[in-house]
Amino acid sequence: MKSNVLLLGARPLTLEDIREVAINKRKVGLSPKAIQRIQKAHKFLISEIKKGKNLYGVNTGFGLLSDVRIPEGEIESLQYNLLRSHACGMGAHLPDEISRAMVLLRASALSIGHSGVSLGLVNQILAILNKDVCPLIPEQGSVGASGDLAPLSHLALVLIGEGYARYRGREMTGAKALKAAGIKPIRLGPKEGLALINGTQFMTAIGSLAVLNAEHLADVADFFGAMTVEALKGTETAFEPEIHAVRPHPGQILVAEHVRRVLVPNGKKSEIALSHENCGKVQDPYSLRCIPQVHGATRDAIRFVRETLEREINSVTDNPLVFPDSGRIMSGGNFHGQYVAIGMDLLSIAVAELGSISEQRLEKMINPAISGLPAFLTREGGLNSGFMIVQVAAASIVSENKTLCHPASVDTIPTSADKEDHVSMGAWAARKAALVIQNTRRVLAMEMLASAQGIDLLRPLKSSAPIEKIHQIIRKKVRRLDADRTFHEDMKTLEQLIESRVLEPILKETFKS
Repeated sequence: MKSNVLLLGARPLTLEDIREVAINKRKVGLSPKAIQRIQKAHKFLISEIKKGKNLYGVNTGFGLLSDVRIPEGEIESLQYNLLRSHACGMGAHLPDEISRAMVLLRASALSIGHSGVSLGLVNQILAILNKDVCPLIPEQGSVGASGDLAPLSHLALVLIGEGYARYRGREMTGAKALKAAGIKPIRLGPKEGLALINGTQFMTAIGSLAVLNAEHLADVADFFGAMTVEALKGTETAFEPEIHAVRPHPGQILVAEHVRRVLVPNGKKSEIALSHENCGKVQDPYSLRCIPQVHGATRDAIRFVRETLEREINSVTDNPLVFPDSGRIMSGGNFHGQYVAIGMDLLSIAVAELGSISEQRLEKMINPAISGLPAFLTREGGLNSGFMIVQVAAASIVSENKTLCHPASVDTIPTSADKEDHVSMGAWAARKAALVIQNTRRVLAMEMLASAQGIDLLRPLKSSAPIEKIHQIIRKKVRRLDADRTFHEDMKTLEQLIESRVLEPILKETFKS
């Protein structure tokens, strides 16, 4: 029987691994290779310290204070002081799944074997992860330059029995959390405090889960974009393979195929499609006709961001770096978050477009001049306002996304007495991307609500088999609109339906059939 424990160092980490650990609480251990690399680098670092060399962050101060030599008797205190002084985060605490992802990524980076930390420290990190001790990490405070210093300091304090954590649903001090979980605080060795907080694990933890959510939203958008085409009696011609073969962007071709599989599964047109086969309409609005071009561009951007993050989560991002094979300890800048920052800004822009075009499809459904359906998707307009304000609310959220898409990565502000004079703002870029994804999920839930109503208004005609299947699921959650009611709970219900990924197996089956 295959072990369910994820072994760091056995193979490169994937975004799916992060989800498994962060959300499904998969256990994590160290491969024999990782153990060997950790011990080799640690042994080399200790031998270099004994030679009396000046080593940044080991026996010197930090940043502007890097020229200050620390006496041998105070090397341990240096690491503790570093964590305490750098734990300057503010704002709400991260959700537990992001905290767990950060802990995993910190352990993974140290296990690659170029940080010089002890095996005991990495085991301590894995102990709090496997016992589900979640450090309470404020969301604000990182500029993403020397890594995510402030957030990672809050994480690291828990390892030594300080700071704060959540254990079994209760917030408590780090000391109480470790005691409750049966874990002893660890004593830090040379460089270990610095190794714990130099890195991009805050922004990559948020970013990794964000990419996975964005990929799921792209599937949701493809399906409900097609469902709206059906509700509006749009033509499937715009999704024919020949059109997309002559502009062969991978995402565009994939989306066009997805839409065809929803509208004409196995080449079989629905009753709705057959009802307007000779209607004479040649072209639909861009929000329908250009679904492959817009959604496809989003998909290709998400793919690029995934590749960037999967390199980053398998990188060593602290400083200085230990290279026992070449006998060198070198300072560099692998902690700088620019790659992640630019990736997260791109992710925000890409996902926001899914929401923007979705809102326009929703607008077409409530507009009788275009839809051919009753105004605002209600049969008794005037007495009832129907979906009028659903579209207004969607427009407000889309507009909010536009502001959030202002890039964080083009900003910089000098820190640490101008020693760290260019920063990435990757932490804020990642947080913004997560907000854009949340907003877009809400807009898609609104389109889902409206497209289901549109299909109802075309009865007794039936739609395609995949649409009928999803429509039935929606109707089990939310009833058809016959007279005005409060939509708030309906929209929240459908947002949760998307977020829970209940529809994912059906979407995948439809797209691959």
